[in-house]
Amino acid sequence: MLKQTQYWVLGTVVVLTLVLLNLPPAAAARLKTAIGALFIPLFGLTGSAQSFVDRASYAPLTRATLISEIERLQAQNRQLQLAYAQGQEALAENGRLRALLGWQPKSPWKLRAAHVIGREPTTWWRNLTIDFGARDGAQVGQPVMTANGLVGRIRQTEPTQSTVALIGDPECGVSVIVSESRDQGIIQEAHSAPATDGLVVLKLLQNSPAVVAGQSVVTSGLGGVFPPGIPVGQIVDTRSADGGLYTEARVRLAANLNQLEEVWVLP
Repeated sequence: MLKQTQYWVLGTVVVLTLVLLNLPPAAAARLKTAIGALFIPLFGLTGSAQSFVDRASYAPLTRATLISEIERLQAQNRQLQLAYAQGQEALAENGRLRALLGWQPKSPWKLRAAHVIGREPTTWWRNLTIDFGARDGAQVGQPVMTANGLVGRIRQTEPTQSTVALIGDPECGVSVIVSESRDQGIIQEAHSAPATDGLVVLKLLQNSPAVVAGQSVVTSGLGGVFPPGIPVGQIVDTRSADGGLYTEARVRLAANLNQLEEVWVLP
C-alpha cells in the first residue's frame, strides 16, 4: 500500500512538471505565484526568528554586570589618580633639587623649521644646505634635528642659508650617553658614509661591558653645543678596542640622513 501511494505521488509530480512545461508563459507565472504564496508563512516565521535573535544580542546587561563594570572603572580611575599624584610629586621634588643644586630649570625647545635646499655631489654625506640663514637667527654651532633624532650642527651661515655638518662628519663631534648604562662617549667619524648605511662609530670613554646591542644613545649635553636628551640612535654591536682599554660601538642613527627634506634648528 505504501509503495502504491509513493507511485501516485511520483506520478503526480511528473504530470505537474509536464503541465508547467507546456503552459503558456502568462499561465505559468500565475501558477508559480500561487505556489510561492503557500510558503510565505514559513518565510515570515524564519524572519521573525532571526529578528528575535538580533534583539536578544542587544539585550540590556544585568544589574550585577553593570555594577561590576562600574567598580572596575572606579578602581582604574583611582590608580590613574594615584599615578598622576606620584608624577606631580616627583616633578616638584625635581624642581626643589635643581634649585638646591643651583641648576637652571629645563625649558622646552623652541625649534625653527627649515628646508633642505642643497647637497654637494662630492660631500653629500658630510653636509647639506638649509634655507635658514643669519637673517633668520642662524648661528654657527646650532643643533639641527628631525622629529626622529639628531642630524648635525650648523657649520657656516650666510644671510639666507646655512651649511650643516652632518653627524659622523669630523667637524661634528657629539658627546653622547647610553641611556640604559649611563656610559658616556663621543660620536666619531664614520668608517663609511652614514647617509648610506645609517651607521656611525661611538667611542666610549672606558671599557664598558654593560653596553650591548639595542640600547639607546642620546646627547649628553657635555660641551654645551647639543642640549641633553636629543635621540642619536641605537647600538648595533660593540667591540673592545686598544687591547680592551675602551669600547667601540656602531650606532644606527635615528634620523635618516639620506631622506632629509625638512629639518628643525634649535636656536
